[in-house]
Amino acid sequence: MKNILSFLVLFSFSCFAQYTVQGTMTKTLESDWVILYKIEGAKQKFVQNSKITIDSILVEGNKQAVGNFSFTLPKDTKIGAYRVTYQLESSGFVDFIFNKEDVRFGFHPEYPNQSVQFYESKENIFYKNYLDAIAVAQQSIDSVQIASLRNPDLNLTSTYKDALLKADNIQESFLEDAKDLYIKPFIKASFRSNSQKLILSAQQYMSNLVNTFFDKIDFNDKTLLNSSFLVDRITDYVFYINYSDDTEVQERLFKESVDTVMSKINEVIFKKDIIEFLVGEFEKTKNVSLIDYLFENYYDKLPEGVQNKKYKTEKLALFMAEVGRTAPDFTWKEANKVFSLSTLNEADTYVLVFWSTSCSHCLREIPQLHKYLQENNAIKVVAFSLENDDFGWKNYIPNLPNWHHVLGLNKWENKIARTYNIMATPTYFILNTNKKIIAKPDTIKDVKAFLEL
Repeated sequence: MKNILSFLVLFSFSCFAQYTVQGTMTKTLESDWVILYKIEGAKQKFVQNSKITIDSILVEGNKQAVGNFSFTLPKDTKIGAYRVTYQLESSGFVDFIFNKEDVRFGFHPEYPNQSVQFYESKENIFYKNYLDAIAVAQQSIDSVQIASLRNPDLNLTSTYKDALLKADNIQESFLEDAKDLYIKPFIKASFRSNSQKLILSAQQYMSNLVNTFFDKIDFNDKTLLNSSFLVDRITDYVFYINYSDDTEVQERLFKESVDTVMSKINEVIFKKDIIEFLVGEFEKTKNVSLIDYLFENYYDKLPEGVQNKKYKTEKLALFMAEVGRTAPDFTWKEANKVFSLSTLNEADTYVLVFWSTSCSHCLREIPQLHKYLQENNAIKVVAFSLENDDFGWKNYIPNLPNWHHVLGLNKWENKIARTYNIMATPTYFILNTNKKIIAKPDTIKDVKAFLEL
């Protein structure tokens, strides 16, 4: 009977076993919340949220406010990579590994990645110790290499080999000790592929870095796939490693780096997620060329059942009227004749301006634009007026002869205005003879500056 009761107690305890994740911020925030996510490739899955409580500690005899938070996880919580987020619009997060153990850490919220320290959790403590140790070893290797590049006359071959050997020993030691740990794939993938000999030029050094960047990374490893590790490395490779000040060269490097990344990924869902992630990154700089490149060369080639047609349509609609795009076509009637933007053949350059007779800025700038261009036959203006009715527009346009005038009723809800993402008037577009958008000046001053280049 006693043994049965003991078994029932143990069984009951195991059924309700829980884990805790506790964090301490060494500086308080205006916000009082944190959110816990599970990281799954390029996406985050909400787990739960918690409140930040404010306490104080003594630091060198002075009281300092700190923020504390905690999460309670049930026993069936999935092993994997997790993220605590406390700021949505910046890098306000801390990543950690959960592997059926309590996790406790502290960090400074303004620079979390550099300051985080784990106090409880064998997995996270071990991985942080590895990252710190290998970072110091890699810094020694890089320092010798940089010194050699700056002064080729120095004989640093022996020093470089010693630095390589030290890094290799650290890597092998941590890999051996991590053989039963969840974080072993991260340790294996984090080690740089250093050249076995000193490199003789900066160009060769960067070439080696680019060509070997993914050598240690297994893109089929499930542990890496279900973490932020691959996304972080892809971000570094596409946006930082492959960099040029020259715009044309940078565009080429972007495409080459995207091609390299895509060639590494076999898992279809992860490939889809990475494409969407990269589209989002290029969206920030309105790089429609790379967005088109990603859709045409990779997204459209995914299996039909994997593609999200609605997502693609919505993304492309956002950039229909960006620099580099052909201006969306529309038709209008003037003096009983039908015109289309796409078929105009009257000038080398066109200024398409969205304006309104109820806009004070427009009534100041539009006459200036007319006066400025009235003697320039190489530039033609298409003035698209957004109105609630035609009364004011009909009375005003006689003041603007030799322009094409288009009436857009329903003002902000006008279909063409929405296609061009018009949020304010006046809004200017400069088109070349093929109606490709070559500039989007903000003001009449910017229009003049561009046309005078």
